[in-house]
Amino acid sequence: MRLMEALDIAPEIVDVKTLPRWSDIPIQHHYTDYSNSLMEPTHHTNSPFPCQSLINCKIALWTGDISILQVDAVVNPTNETMDDNSPTCQRIFTKAGPALSIEIDNEVNECRTGEVKVTQAHNLSARYIIHTVGPIYNVKYQTAAQNTLHCCYRNVLQKSRELGLRTIALPVINSVRRNYPPDAGAHIALRTVRRFLEQFSDTISCIVFVLEPCNLGIYQVLLPLYFPRTIEEQENACWQLPSDIGGSDGEPMLPDRQIRIIDNPQHTLHGDETIELSSQLDTSVNLSEHAFTQMQGDLDRQRLLGERPLTDPLADIMLKQMQQKERYERLLRRAKTEDLTEVSGIGCLYQSGVDRRGRPVIVFVGKWFPATKISLDKALLYLIQLLDPIVKGDYVIAYFHTLTTSNNYPSFHWLREVYNVLPYKYKKHLKHFYIVHPTFWTKMMTWWFTTFMAPAIKQKVHNLPGVEYLYEVMSPDQLEIPAYITEYDMTINGMRYYQPDQSPSSLT
Repeated sequence: MRLMEALDIAPEIVDVKTLPRWSDIPIQHHYTDYSNSLMEPTHHTNSPFPCQSLINCKIALWTGDISILQVDAVVNPTNETMDDNSPTCQRIFTKAGPALSIEIDNEVNECRTGEVKVTQAHNLSARYIIHTVGPIYNVKYQTAAQNTLHCCYRNVLQKSRELGLRTIALPVINSVRRNYPPDAGAHIALRTVRRFLEQFSDTISCIVFVLEPCNLGIYQVLLPLYFPRTIEEQENACWQLPSDIGGSDGEPMLPDRQIRIIDNPQHTLHGDETIELSSQLDTSVNLSEHAFTQMQGDLDRQRLLGERPLTDPLADIMLKQMQQKERYERLLRRAKTEDLTEVSGIGCLYQSGVDRRGRPVIVFVGKWFPATKISLDKALLYLIQLLDPIVKGDYVIAYFHTLTTSNNYPSFHWLREVYNVLPYKYKKHLKHFYIVHPTFWTKMMTWWFTTFMAPAIKQKVHNLPGVEYLYEVMSPDQLEIPAYITEYDMTINGMRYYQPDQSPSSLT
Protein backbone atom coordinates (compact mmCIF):
# COMPACT_ATOMS: atom_id res chain seq x y z
CA MET A 1 0.00 0.00 0.00
CA ARG A 2 1.31 3.43 -0.93
CA LEU A 3 2.04 6.02 1.73
CA MET A 4 -0.59 8.46 0.50
CA GLU A 5 -3.23 5.76 0.70
CA ALA A 6 -2.13 4.90 4.22
CA LEU A 7 -2.68 8.54 5.16
CA ASP A 8 -6.15 8.35 3.60
CA ILE A 9 -5.23 10.95 0.99
CA ALA A 10 -5.98 10.19 -2.65
CA PRO A 11 -2.92 10.44 -4.92
CA GLU A 12 -4.37 13.37 -6.88
CA ILE A 13 -5.12 15.48 -3.81
CA VAL A 14 -2.92 18.52 -3.23
CA ASP A 15 -2.29 19.53 0.37
CA VAL A 16 -2.26 23.30 0.72
CA LYS A 17 0.75 22.99 3.03
CA THR A 18 2.87 21.95 0.05
CA LEU A 19 2.13 25.09 -1.96
CA PRO A 20 4.86 27.77 -2.03
CA ARG A 21 3.84 30.94 -0.25
CA TRP A 22 3.99 34.40 -1.77
CA SER A 23 6.85 35.34 0.55
CA ASP A 24 8.95 32.50 -0.93
CA ILE A 25 8.43 33.31 -4.62
CA PRO A 26 11.55 34.96 -6.09
CA ILE A 27 11.28 38.60 -7.15
CA GLN A 28 11.96 38.69 -10.89
CA HIS A 29 11.24 42.27 -11.95
CA HIS A 30 13.07 45.54 -11.55
CA TYR A 31 11.90 48.82 -10.11
CA THR A 32 11.46 52.17 -11.79
CA ASP A 33 12.32 55.53 -10.28
CA TYR A 34 9.16 57.61 -10.57
CA SER A 35 10.37 60.53 -8.49
CA ASN A 36 10.66 62.83 -11.52
CA SER A 37 8.27 60.99 -13.80
CA LEU A 38 6.48 62.63 -16.71
CA MET A 39 3.79 60.00 -16.41
CA GLU A 40 2.19 61.67 -13.37
CA PRO A 41 1.34 58.41 -11.58
CA THR A 42 -0.57 58.44 -8.34
CA HIS A 43 1.86 58.83 -5.46
CA HIS A 44 1.04 57.73 -1.93
CA THR A 45 3.47 59.45 0.44
CA ASN A 46 3.09 56.72 3.04
CA SER A 47 2.71 53.09 2.04
CA PRO A 48 -0.96 52.07 2.43
CA PHE A 49 0.07 48.40 2.32
CA PRO A 50 3.43 48.08 4.09
CA CYS A 51 5.57 44.99 3.81
CA GLN A 52 4.49 42.38 6.39
CA SER A 53 6.13 38.97 6.11
CA LEU A 54 3.59 37.38 8.48
CA ILE A 55 0.83 38.25 6.01
CA ASN A 56 2.79 37.31 2.88
CA CYS A 57 3.37 33.80 4.19
CA LYS A 58 -0.41 33.30 4.34
CA ILE A 59 -0.86 33.82 0.57
CA ALA A 60 -0.38 31.20 -2.16
CA LEU A 61 -1.08 31.01 -5.90
CA TRP A 62 -2.52 27.94 -7.63
CA THR A 63 -3.34 27.52 -11.32
CA GLY A 64 -4.52 23.93 -11.14
CA ASP A 65 -7.87 22.27 -10.47
CA ILE A 66 -9.55 23.85 -7.44
CA SER A 67 -11.42 20.63 -6.67
CA ILE A 68 -8.26 18.70 -5.72
CA LEU A 69 -7.03 21.16 -3.09
CA GLN A 70 -7.16 19.89 0.47
CA VAL A 71 -8.44 22.95 2.32
CA ASP A 72 -11.08 23.81 4.89
CA ALA A 73 -13.25 25.67 2.38
CA VAL A 74 -13.53 25.91 -1.38
CA VAL A 75 -15.22 29.03 -2.76
CA ASN A 76 -17.62 28.51 -5.66
CA PRO A 77 -18.39 31.62 -7.77
CA THR A 78 -21.82 30.87 -9.21
CA ASN A 79 -25.03 32.55 -10.37
CA GLU A 80 -28.27 33.35 -8.55
CA THR A 81 -29.83 29.95 -9.30
CA MET A 82 -26.58 28.17 -8.39
CA ASP A 83 -26.34 26.27 -11.66
CA ASP A 84 -23.55 28.21 -13.34
CA ASN A 85 -21.61 26.36 -16.04
CA SER A 86 -18.26 28.08 -15.57
CA PRO A 87 -15.17 25.80 -15.55
CA THR A 88 -14.57 26.38 -11.82
CA CYS A 89 -18.18 25.63 -10.92
CA GLN A 90 -18.25 22.53 -13.10
CA ARG A 91 -15.07 21.15 -11.52
CA ILE A 92 -16.48 21.62 -8.03
CA PHE A 93 -19.83 19.97 -8.83
CA THR A 94 -18.24 17.08 -10.72
CA LYS A 95 -15.81 16.27 -7.92
CA ALA A 96 -18.34 16.82 -5.12
CA GLY A 97 -20.81 14.42 -6.72
CA PRO A 98 -24.63 14.45 -7.04
CA ALA A 99 -25.12 14.94 -3.29
CA LEU A 100 -24.12 18.59 -3.69
CA SER A 101 -26.91 19.28 -6.17
CA ILE A 102 -29.40 17.51 -3.92
CA GLU A 103 -28.37 19.61 -0.91
CA ILE A 104 -28.69 22.82 -2.93
CA ASP A 105 -32.12 21.86 -4.26
CA ASN A 106 -33.44 20.87 -0.83
CA GLU A 107 -31.85 23.43 1.47
CA VAL A 108 -30.39 26.40 -0.43
CA ASN A 109 -32.25 26.93 -3.73
CA GLU A 110 -30.74 30.31 -4.56
CA CYS A 111 -28.09 32.85 -3.63
CA ARG A 112 -28.49 36.57 -4.19
CA THR A 113 -25.73 38.74 -5.66
CA GLY A 114 -23.13 39.60 -3.04
CA GLU A 115 -24.37 37.02 -0.55
CA VAL A 116 -22.79 33.72 0.50
CA LYS A 117 -24.31 30.29 1.09
CA VAL A 118 -22.56 27.36 2.73
CA THR A 119 -22.93 23.67 1.89
CA GLN A 120 -21.09 20.51 2.77
CA ALA A 121 -18.15 19.65 0.51
CA HIS A 122 -19.28 16.02 0.01
CA ASN A 123 -16.63 14.25 -2.11
CA LEU A 124 -14.23 17.20 -2.19
CA SER A 125 -11.14 17.18 0.00
CA ALA A 126 -12.57 20.14 1.87
CA ARG A 127 -14.98 20.61 4.75
CA TYR A 128 -17.25 23.19 3.19
CA ILE A 129 -18.13 24.92 -0.06
CA ILE A 130 -18.86 28.65 0.22
CA HIS A 131 -21.00 29.77 -2.70
CA THR A 132 -21.20 33.42 -3.76
CA VAL A 133 -22.57 35.39 -6.72
CA GLY A 134 -20.51 38.16 -8.30
CA PRO A 135 -22.09 41.27 -9.83
CA ILE A 136 -22.97 42.03 -13.43
CA TYR A 137 -20.79 44.96 -14.49
CA ASN A 138 -22.29 47.98 -16.21
CA VAL A 139 -20.31 51.19 -16.57
CA LYS A 140 -23.43 53.20 -15.64
CA TYR A 141 -23.57 51.42 -12.28
CA GLN A 142 -19.87 50.94 -11.78
CA THR A 143 -20.00 52.00 -8.13
CA ALA A 144 -22.65 49.42 -7.28
CA ALA A 145 -20.72 46.64 -9.04
CA GLN A 146 -17.49 47.50 -7.21
CA ASN A 147 -19.17 47.56 -3.82
CA THR A 148 -20.99 44.30 -4.52
CA LEU A 149 -17.79 42.53 -5.57
CA HIS A 150 -16.11 43.75 -2.40
CA CYS A 151 -19.02 42.33 -0.41
CA CYS A 152 -18.56 38.96 -2.11
CA TYR A 153 -14.93 38.68 -1.04
CA ARG A 154 -15.51 40.16 2.41
CA ASN A 155 -18.53 37.94 3.12
CA VAL A 156 -16.62 34.83 2.06
CA LEU A 157 -13.78 35.70 4.44
CA GLN A 158 -16.12 36.61 7.29
CA LYS A 159 -18.09 33.38 6.88
CA SER A 160 -14.85 31.40 6.97
CA ARG A 161 -13.91 33.14 10.19
CA GLU A 162 -17.32 32.45 11.71
CA LEU A 163 -16.95 28.75 10.89
CA GLY A 164 -13.42 28.62 12.30
CA LEU A 165 -11.87 27.74 8.92
CA ARG A 166 -8.15 28.35 8.47
CA THR A 167 -7.41 27.43 4.84
CA ILE A 168 -9.46 28.78 1.92
CA ALA A 169 -9.28 28.14 -1.84
CA LEU A 170 -10.39 31.45 -3.34
CA PRO A 171 -10.92 31.68 -7.13
CA VAL A 172 -11.66 34.87 -9.06
CA ILE A 173 -15.25 35.80 -8.21
CA ASN A 174 -15.69 38.49 -10.86
CA SER A 175 -16.34 37.13 -14.34
CA VAL A 176 -15.74 38.45 -17.85
CA ARG A 177 -18.97 36.68 -18.76
CA ARG A 178 -20.64 39.24 -16.50
CA ASN A 179 -18.61 42.00 -18.18
CA TYR A 180 -16.41 42.66 -15.15
CA PRO A 181 -12.93 44.00 -16.14
CA PRO A 182 -10.44 41.41 -14.82
CA ASP A 183 -7.80 43.92 -13.69
CA ALA A 184 -10.34 46.08 -11.83
CA GLY A 185 -11.72 42.99 -10.11
CA ALA A 186 -8.21 41.90 -9.09
CA HIS A 187 -7.57 45.23 -7.35
CA ILE A 188 -10.71 44.78 -5.23
CA ALA A 189 -9.94 41.14 -4.44
CA LEU A 190 -6.36 41.78 -3.37
CA ARG A 191 -6.98 44.81 -1.20
CA THR A 192 -10.02 43.17 0.46
CA VAL A 193 -7.98 40.09 1.33
CA ARG A 194 -5.10 42.27 2.50
CA ARG A 195 -7.30 44.32 4.84
CA PHE A 196 -8.94 41.17 6.20
CA LEU A 197 -5.57 39.58 6.99
CA GLU A 198 -4.43 42.77 8.69
CA GLN A 199 -7.38 42.44 11.07
CA PHE A 200 -7.71 38.67 11.48
CA SER A 201 -4.43 37.09 10.38
CA ASP A 202 -4.32 34.97 13.53
CA THR A 203 -7.47 33.13 12.40
CA ILE A 204 -6.20 32.25 8.89
CA SER A 205 -3.35 29.92 7.92
CA CYS A 206 -3.51 30.26 4.14
CA ILE A 207 -5.63 31.85 1.43
CA VAL A 208 -4.96 30.25 -1.96
CA PHE A 209 -5.73 32.44 -4.97
CA VAL A 210 -6.92 29.84 -7.50
CA LEU A 211 -6.34 31.36 -10.93
CA GLU A 212 -7.03 30.46 -14.52
CA PRO A 213 -4.02 31.06 -16.83
CA CYS A 214 -5.68 34.19 -18.25
CA ASN A 215 -5.73 35.78 -14.77
CA LEU A 216 -2.31 34.65 -13.59
CA GLY A 217 -0.43 37.50 -15.27
CA ILE A 218 -2.77 40.09 -13.76
CA TYR A 219 -2.26 38.81 -10.23
CA GLN A 220 1.49 38.46 -10.66
CA VAL A 221 1.66 42.14 -11.62
CA LEU A 222 -0.70 43.40 -8.90
CA LEU A 223 0.22 41.19 -5.94
CA PRO A 224 3.44 43.15 -5.15
CA LEU A 225 1.35 46.32 -4.83
CA TYR A 226 -0.83 44.93 -2.03
CA PHE A 227 1.57 42.34 -0.61
CA PRO A 228 5.07 43.82 -1.05
CA ARG A 229 7.83 41.46 -0.03
CA THR A 230 10.64 44.00 0.24
CA ILE A 231 11.05 47.69 0.99
CA GLU A 232 11.77 48.22 -2.71
CA GLU A 233 8.45 46.66 -3.69
CA GLN A 234 6.72 48.70 -1.00
CA GLU A 235 8.19 51.99 -2.31
CA ASN A 236 7.45 51.05 -5.90
CA ALA A 237 3.84 50.31 -4.97
CA CYS A 238 3.39 53.87 -3.70
CA TRP A 239 3.71 55.04 -7.30
CA GLN A 240 1.74 52.28 -8.99
CA LEU A 241 -1.24 51.84 -6.69
CA PRO A 242 -4.45 53.52 -7.87
CA SER A 243 -5.75 56.58 -6.05
CA ASP A 244 -8.71 54.54 -4.73
CA ILE A 245 -7.13 52.08 -2.32
CA GLY A 246 -10.39 51.42 -0.51
CA GLY A 247 -11.53 51.95 3.05
CA SER A 248 -10.58 50.13 6.22
CA ASP A 249 -12.03 46.87 4.86
CA GLY A 250 -10.90 47.43 1.26
CA GLU A 251 -14.30 48.74 0.18
CA PRO A 252 -14.32 51.25 -2.72
CA MET A 253 -14.15 54.90 -1.72
CA LEU A 254 -15.28 56.79 -4.80
CA PRO A 255 -16.16 60.51 -4.93
CA ASP A 256 -19.80 59.93 -5.80
CA ARG A 257 -20.19 57.55 -2.85
CA GLN A 258 -18.92 59.83 -0.09
CA ILE A 259 -21.39 60.17 2.76
CA ARG A 260 -22.69 63.71 3.24
CA ILE A 261 -24.18 64.83 6.55
CA ILE A 262 -27.24 67.04 6.00
CA ASP A 263 -29.41 68.94 8.44
CA ASN A 264 -32.75 67.99 6.91
CA PRO A 265 -34.03 64.84 8.70
CA GLN A 266 -36.49 64.24 5.84
CA HIS A 267 -33.57 64.04 3.35
CA THR A 268 -35.28 66.41 0.94
CA LEU A 269 -33.48 67.36 -2.22
CA HIS A 270 -34.01 71.10 -1.88
CA GLY A 271 -31.27 73.56 -1.22
CA ASP A 272 -27.94 74.30 -2.79
CA GLU A 273 -25.53 71.38 -2.37
CA THR A 274 -23.28 72.28 -5.28
CA ILE A 275 -19.59 71.48 -4.99
CA GLU A 276 -17.14 73.56 -7.04
CA LEU A 277 -14.54 71.37 -8.73
CA SER A 278 -12.81 73.70 -11.16
CA SER A 279 -10.35 74.97 -8.57
CA GLN A 280 -9.22 71.41 -7.90
CA LEU A 281 -8.47 70.46 -11.51
CA ASP A 282 -4.82 70.61 -12.52
CA THR A 283 -5.19 71.76 -16.09
CA SER A 284 -4.52 74.84 -18.17
CA VAL A 285 -7.87 74.46 -19.95
CA ASN A 286 -10.17 77.39 -19.21
CA LEU A 287 -13.27 75.76 -17.73
CA SER A 288 -15.17 79.05 -17.31
CA GLU A 289 -18.77 78.57 -16.17
CA HIS A 290 -19.54 75.32 -18.01
CA ALA A 291 -22.05 73.03 -16.33
CA PHE A 292 -19.57 70.18 -16.10
CA THR A 293 -17.40 72.14 -13.64
CA GLN A 294 -19.99 71.47 -10.96
CA MET A 295 -21.45 68.39 -9.36
CA GLN A 296 -24.61 68.38 -7.31
CA GLY A 297 -25.76 65.93 -4.69
CA ASP A 298 -25.26 62.20 -4.56
CA LEU A 299 -25.30 60.48 -7.95
CA ASP A 300 -26.67 57.19 -6.66
CA ARG A 301 -29.57 58.96 -4.94
CA GLN A 302 -30.29 60.95 -8.11
CA ARG A 303 -30.39 57.75 -10.15
CA LEU A 304 -32.59 56.07 -7.55
CA LEU A 305 -35.09 58.95 -7.55
CA GLY A 306 -35.05 59.36 -11.30
CA GLU A 307 -33.40 62.77 -11.22
CA ARG A 308 -31.11 63.93 -13.98
CA PRO A 309 -27.67 64.74 -12.55
CA LEU A 310 -26.14 68.05 -13.48
CA THR A 311 -22.93 66.29 -14.49
CA ASP A 312 -23.01 65.81 -18.26
CA PRO A 313 -21.23 62.56 -19.28
CA LEU A 314 -20.44 64.03 -22.70
CA ALA A 315 -18.93 67.09 -21.07
CA ASP A 316 -16.81 64.85 -18.84
CA ILE A 317 -15.46 63.08 -21.91
CA MET A 318 -14.72 66.39 -23.60
CA LEU A 319 -12.91 67.61 -20.50
CA LYS A 320 -10.74 64.48 -20.37
CA GLN A 321 -9.93 64.80 -24.06
CA MET A 322 -8.89 68.42 -23.61
CA GLN A 323 -6.73 67.53 -20.65
CA GLN A 324 -5.08 64.68 -22.58
CA LYS A 325 -4.46 66.90 -25.59
CA GLU A 326 -2.91 69.64 -23.47
CA ARG A 327 -0.74 67.08 -21.68
CA TYR A 328 0.51 65.61 -24.95
CA GLU A 329 1.26 69.02 -26.41
CA ARG A 330 3.25 69.86 -23.30
CA LEU A 331 5.31 66.68 -23.76
CA LEU A 332 5.73 67.41 -27.48
CA ARG A 333 7.15 70.84 -26.69
CA ARG A 334 9.63 69.24 -24.32
CA ALA A 335 10.53 66.58 -26.90
CA LYS A 336 11.45 69.33 -29.37
CA THR A 337 13.57 71.34 -26.95
CA GLU A 338 15.29 68.87 -24.60
CA ASP A 339 18.55 67.03 -25.29
CA LEU A 340 17.54 63.43 -25.98
CA THR A 341 20.89 62.08 -27.21
CA GLU A 342 20.92 59.78 -24.18
CA VAL A 343 18.19 57.78 -25.91
CA SER A 344 18.65 58.55 -29.59
CA GLY A 345 22.31 57.54 -29.41
CA ILE A 346 21.42 54.01 -28.35
CA GLY A 347 19.89 53.22 -31.75
CA CYS A 348 17.13 50.98 -30.44
CA LEU A 349 14.32 52.95 -32.14
CA TYR A 350 14.45 54.29 -35.70
CA GLN A 351 12.64 54.45 -39.02
CA SER A 352 13.72 51.85 -41.57
CA GLY A 353 12.25 52.28 -45.04
CA VAL A 354 8.65 51.50 -45.99
CA ASP A 355 6.55 48.36 -46.38
CA ARG A 356 5.08 47.11 -49.64
CA ARG A 357 2.23 49.60 -49.34
CA GLY A 358 4.52 52.55 -48.83
CA ARG A 359 3.89 52.90 -45.09
CA PRO A 360 6.84 53.95 -42.88
CA VAL A 361 8.35 51.11 -40.85
CA ILE A 362 9.48 51.87 -37.29
CA VAL A 363 12.02 49.40 -35.93
CA PHE A 364 12.40 48.76 -32.20
CA VAL A 365 15.36 46.56 -31.17
CA GLY A 366 14.46 45.17 -27.75
CA LYS A 367 17.96 43.95 -26.82
CA TRP A 368 19.36 47.45 -27.24
CA PHE A 369 16.79 49.08 -24.97
CA PRO A 370 18.38 49.42 -21.48
CA ALA A 371 15.11 49.86 -19.60
CA THR A 372 16.77 49.65 -16.17
CA LYS A 373 19.55 52.13 -16.91
CA ILE A 374 18.08 55.02 -18.91
CA SER A 375 15.48 57.64 -18.11
CA LEU A 376 12.14 56.21 -19.23
CA ASP A 377 10.78 59.75 -19.28
CA LYS A 378 13.32 60.72 -21.93
CA ALA A 379 12.53 57.49 -23.76
CA LEU A 380 8.93 58.63 -24.01
CA LEU A 381 9.98 62.08 -25.21
CA TYR A 382 12.16 60.53 -27.90
CA LEU A 383 9.30 58.25 -28.96
CA ILE A 384 7.07 61.31 -29.35
CA GLN A 385 9.78 63.23 -31.20
CA LEU A 386 10.25 60.37 -33.69
CA LEU A 387 6.63 59.40 -34.24
CA ASP A 388 4.74 62.71 -34.13
CA PRO A 389 5.48 63.65 -37.77
CA ILE A 390 4.91 60.03 -38.89
CA VAL A 391 1.56 59.26 -37.24
CA LYS A 392 -0.25 61.82 -39.40
CA GLY A 393 -0.57 58.88 -41.81
CA ASP A 394 -0.50 55.07 -41.67
CA TYR A 395 2.60 53.35 -40.28
CA VAL A 396 3.78 49.96 -38.97
CA ILE A 397 6.09 48.88 -36.15
CA ALA A 398 8.49 45.93 -36.16
CA TYR A 399 9.63 44.97 -32.67
CA PHE A 400 12.50 42.48 -32.42
CA HIS A 401 12.36 40.53 -29.16
CA THR A 402 15.51 38.63 -30.15
CA LEU A 403 17.78 37.68 -27.22
CA THR A 404 16.26 40.21 -24.83
CA THR A 405 16.61 39.85 -21.04
CA SER A 406 14.75 41.19 -18.03
CA ASN A 407 16.94 44.31 -18.15
CA ASN A 408 15.23 45.25 -21.41
CA TYR A 409 11.66 45.18 -20.07
CA PRO A 410 9.99 48.36 -18.79
CA SER A 411 7.26 47.98 -16.20
CA PHE A 412 3.64 47.36 -17.17
CA HIS A 413 2.78 50.60 -15.40
CA TRP A 414 5.07 52.56 -17.72
CA LEU A 415 3.73 50.82 -20.83
CA ARG A 416 0.16 51.52 -19.76
CA GLU A 417 0.89 55.19 -19.12
CA VAL A 418 2.66 55.56 -22.47
CA TYR A 419 -0.32 54.00 -24.22
CA ASN A 420 -2.71 56.32 -22.39
CA VAL A 421 -0.75 59.53 -22.98
CA LEU A 422 -0.38 59.00 -26.74
CA PRO A 423 -3.29 60.56 -28.70
CA TYR A 424 -5.85 58.63 -30.71
CA LYS A 425 -3.98 59.20 -33.98
CA TYR A 426 -1.18 56.89 -32.78
CA LYS A 427 -3.63 53.99 -32.42
CA LYS A 428 -5.70 54.84 -35.49
CA HIS A 429 -2.84 55.06 -37.98
CA LEU A 430 -0.88 52.11 -36.57
CA LYS A 431 -1.79 49.37 -39.06
CA HIS A 432 0.39 46.52 -37.83
CA PHE A 433 2.63 45.76 -34.86
CA TYR A 434 4.94 42.85 -35.69
CA ILE A 435 6.70 41.02 -32.83
CA VAL A 436 9.60 39.00 -34.19
CA HIS A 437 11.02 36.05 -32.21
CA PRO A 438 8.47 36.20 -29.36
CA THR A 439 8.74 33.84 -26.42
CA PHE A 440 5.77 32.05 -24.88
CA TRP A 441 5.82 34.52 -21.99
CA THR A 442 5.88 37.43 -24.45
CA LYS A 443 2.85 36.06 -26.27
CA MET A 444 0.94 35.63 -23.03
CA MET A 445 1.79 39.12 -21.73
CA THR A 446 1.03 40.68 -25.11
CA TRP A 447 -2.36 39.00 -25.15
CA TRP A 448 -3.07 40.21 -21.64
CA PHE A 449 -1.93 43.78 -22.33
CA THR A 450 -3.90 44.12 -25.58
CA THR A 451 -6.98 42.49 -24.06
CA PHE A 452 -7.25 44.51 -20.87
CA MET A 453 -5.16 47.65 -21.41
CA ALA A 454 -4.93 48.29 -25.15
CA PRO A 455 -7.89 46.61 -26.89
CA ALA A 456 -7.82 49.19 -29.70
CA ILE A 457 -4.68 47.59 -31.15
CA LYS A 458 -5.37 43.94 -30.30
CA GLN A 459 -6.16 42.90 -33.88
CA LYS A 460 -3.08 44.73 -35.19
CA VAL A 461 -0.51 42.67 -33.27
CA HIS A 462 1.16 39.75 -35.07
CA ASN A 463 3.69 37.31 -33.58
CA LEU A 464 6.24 36.22 -36.19
CA PRO A 465 8.64 33.32 -35.54
CA GLY A 466 11.28 34.63 -37.94
CA VAL A 467 12.60 37.58 -39.94
CA GLU A 468 11.61 35.88 -43.18
CA TYR A 469 7.94 36.51 -42.44
CA LEU A 470 8.55 40.24 -42.48
CA TYR A 471 9.70 39.92 -46.09
CA GLU A 472 6.15 39.05 -47.02
CA VAL A 473 5.10 42.58 -46.08
CA MET A 474 8.25 44.57 -46.83
CA SER A 475 11.14 44.26 -49.23
CA PRO A 476 14.44 43.10 -47.65
CA ASP A 477 16.21 46.20 -48.95
CA GLN A 478 13.76 48.33 -46.93
CA LEU A 479 14.51 46.59 -43.63
CA GLU A 480 17.67 47.59 -41.81
CA ILE A 481 18.30 45.54 -38.68
CA PRO A 482 21.36 44.57 -36.57
CA ALA A 483 23.39 41.61 -37.81
CA TYR A 484 22.92 39.63 -34.60
CA ILE A 485 19.21 39.34 -35.36
CA THR A 486 19.67 37.72 -38.78
CA GLU A 487 22.44 35.51 -37.42
CA TYR A 488 20.22 34.28 -34.62
CA ASP A 489 17.34 33.83 -37.04
CA MET A 490 19.43 31.60 -39.31
CA THR A 491 20.40 29.38 -36.37
CA ILE A 492 16.76 28.65 -35.55
CA ASN A 493 15.03 28.95 -38.93
CA GLY A 494 17.76 28.31 -41.50
CA MET A 495 18.15 29.98 -44.90
CA ARG A 496 14.47 30.11 -45.80
CA TYR A 497 14.01 33.81 -46.53
CA TYR A 498 11.39 34.87 -49.02
CA GLN A 499 12.51 36.73 -52.11
CA PRO A 500 11.45 40.37 -52.67
CA ASP A 501 9.29 39.52 -55.67
CA GLN A 502 6.99 37.21 -53.71
CA SER A 503 3.47 38.41 -53.17
CA PRO A 504 2.57 39.81 -49.73
CA SER A 505 0.32 37.81 -47.44
CA SER A 506 -2.76 38.66 -45.41
CA LEU A 507 -0.53 40.41 -42.88
CA THR A 508 -0.52 43.51 -45.04
